[in-house]
Amino acid sequence: MLQLNHNNSTVVLNERSQYILKTIVECYIRDGEPIGSRMLSRESQLALSPATIRNTMADLEELEFVFSPHTSSGRIPTAKGYRFFIDSLLNPKTLSVDSVQILKTQLDANADPQSLLTIASQILSEISRFAGVVMVPRREYLTLSQIEFLPLSENRVLAVLVINEYEIQNRIIYVTKKYSISELQQAANYLNSIFKGKDLYAVRWHLIKEMAEVQENVDQIIHTAIEVANQVFSANQTKTEDCIVTGQTNLLDYIDFSDKERLRQLFNAFSEKQDILHLLDQCLNADGIQIFVGEESGYQVFNGCSVVTASYGGSKGAIGVLGIIGPIRMNYEQVIPLVDITAQLLGNALNQHS
Repeated sequence: MLQLNHNNSTVVLNERSQYILKTIVECYIRDGEPIGSRMLSRESQLALSPATIRNTMADLEELEFVFSPHTSSGRIPTAKGYRFFIDSLLNPKTLSVDSVQILKTQLDANADPQSLLTIASQILSEISRFAGVVMVPRREYLTLSQIEFLPLSENRVLAVLVINEYEIQNRIIYVTKKYSISELQQAANYLNSIFKGKDLYAVRWHLIKEMAEVQENVDQIIHTAIEVANQVFSANQTKTEDCIVTGQTNLLDYIDFSDKERLRQLFNAFSEKQDILHLLDQCLNADGIQIFVGEESGYQVFNGCSVVTASYGGSKGAIGVLGIIGPIRMNYEQVIPLVDITAQLLGNALNQHS
């Protein structure tokens, strides 16, 4: 018997319910069609009456593991149902020795590191038929020691950043109005008081994801700080690509993504990469495979997706994260070992360059 919390109370899911749920999820992943009691009776190979199967399905629906998209139709899994399936009922397959050898050959350690990252992303997308993503390794931990602003002509501002206490970076940014020296000094003081000693990536995400949302309710100093800081710490601040994404057009083949507006938002996310990078960044120090089903990612654009990730690196720890983004209705048995072994092989290949 397996137990889980449901509405702050303990719910017991018996073996029959587990088996029926497992069959529903596996059939829906395979066919993409709601599963009715007649198909369940045939697929599950259980000696159960149609009435018993219908009652079990009704129980699963009450627990919010499945739902019926139309009156009198079969059931399909919910995100909660997929999560239970992944955590408790899934038996990931093991890649064959031949398949692993092919991947090793593709991830040839003689290739340069940038090529290895691109190849890994292509492997993930080509085999899964979803989108493959690979975070570019962090070269070093960059912290903000100090920031100062100096006004220039024509609504331009010179931002002077001191990184890791000794490295100085100068960036010219363009703002919407001409700020005085006093205004820029106050903005710099405000940013230094909050972000001194913080990781540059954390500064960027904090500004983009949190501070920008409250601009309507803050005073002019913070308005100024937000505008100039967002320019300084924009996604274009780095000279190299932060994340490699391949195969995103594969998602056009799935009925799960038939909603044109949702597709547009998703492809914007692939283009801008900010949400993807932040999500991958959260997985950098996690152990093993990380799976986000629907809303679990915390980003609305991925609500209709599942994201499966693993960190890669070596004996000194993780240096990056790779993964697959696809519909919630994905074959987890195949995707999980693919992500796992690709991360291992990429880490091994990169280590031979260090």
